[in-house]
Amino acid sequence: MVALTLLIPGSAQALAGNRRLGRIGLVATFSYWALLLAAGILALVKRDWFFLLATIPAIDLFLAAFLVVYATLFAVLTLDTLRLLRLVRLPERARIIMLVATLAVGVLGTSTIGYAGSLAGVSSNFLGSLFSQQGFTAPENGRYNILLMGGDAARSRFGLRPDSMSVISIDAATGQIVNIGIPRNLQKAPFSAGSPMLKVYPNGYNCGVVCLVNAIYKDTTDNHSELYPEAEKQGSTPGVEATKDAVEGITGLKIQSYVLVDMAGFKRLIDALGGIDINVANRLPVGGQEDANGMPINVESWIEPGLQHMDGRTALWYARARHGSSDYDRMQRQRAVEDAMLAQMDPANVLSRFKEIATAGRQLLKTDIPSGMVSTYLDLAIKAKKEGIHKLELIPPTIDVVNPNFTAIHEMVQKAFSDTSVTK
Repeated sequence: MVALTLLIPGSAQALAGNRRLGRIGLVATFSYWALLLAAGILALVKRDWFFLLATIPAIDLFLAAFLVVYATLFAVLTLDTLRLLRLVRLPERARIIMLVATLAVGVLGTSTIGYAGSLAGVSSNFLGSLFSQQGFTAPENGRYNILLMGGDAARSRFGLRPDSMSVISIDAATGQIVNIGIPRNLQKAPFSAGSPMLKVYPNGYNCGVVCLVNAIYKDTTDNHSELYPEAEKQGSTPGVEATKDAVEGITGLKIQSYVLVDMAGFKRLIDALGGIDINVANRLPVGGQEDANGMPINVESWIEPGLQHMDGRTALWYARARHGSSDYDRMQRQRAVEDAMLAQMDPANVLSRFKEIATAGRQLLKTDIPSGMVSTYLDLAIKAKKEGIHKLELIPPTIDVVNPNFTAIHEMVQKAFSDTSVTK
């Protein structure tokens, strides 16, 4: 009976107990098995369909409800099996063994099924709240291009000055990713054809050292938000849209979507992943600030050279520390953090920490990626993990950030898509 309850819940009741309860248990069990079998076959045969169905919030909500009900039913069936065993008639030793075995089966089955239901509920809530836009995105010249921005750490200044900017360009067929790093101090950024910002800056964002590319967000938000009246309805902001137009002019790529990362919440995602491993090249301070001579003061601790396992706070300081380094050094460290996070995104780690990751993700991210594209990007992410991320850093001496040659930059970008020698 104990074995039957574990393997085929409801069968013990159907054979020797309340047959009506047994039939309910068997129907629920076979439905559970059918769902698992269908999901397994679909994941093997048609992975993109599997991801599509698995990322629809309504389906996740249905699964969550079904699994919670089934977990409750499993607990009822286990307790009823304990009644059917009639432990009082067994010898004392056998009675203890049967009691422990039955309770172990009940706890194992109920907790496993209940946890799966909880994950499905968290997934439904996470997907529904983060990916609020409907529809799909078509690739441009065979690629999806997503603008990734890291906003200021201060909560009151979320996203106002995206000091970290890059374009994640994904091959729609192979999943190959090229991460194009854009320095925050790039000047004279041209806006793409048709951009509303051309009414204000017909010759590009060209007004000296105050017109760095990372200032476009704040400038547009404060002074030109009326140029993008539909931005909020589309899950974006005027500042984001203007920055997208500038990045399109810089790279020559059509930007379909954006992801804005709150650097203050960034550490929560790394903590949710269990930390990351990074090979540190140079000693860097944690906490404190620099004095007039560029020397660190009030430093809490140091990140030492060598392979280090970092929690979220340490990783954030590693990515953003200024002492003894330039903006371009910081860009390289930020890419190292991105690579380390990708390495932690293996299925087992994500599944075991999914609740924490989903909670951190809601606090961390803003995006206009349509919900219909989530399954496509998940499928491409699996391919990208095997390929690795190729990098193109638009930094000196590769380019001149004060007087950039944007025609040459466009050629570099196109070459990076086919040049396998681009650094990983």
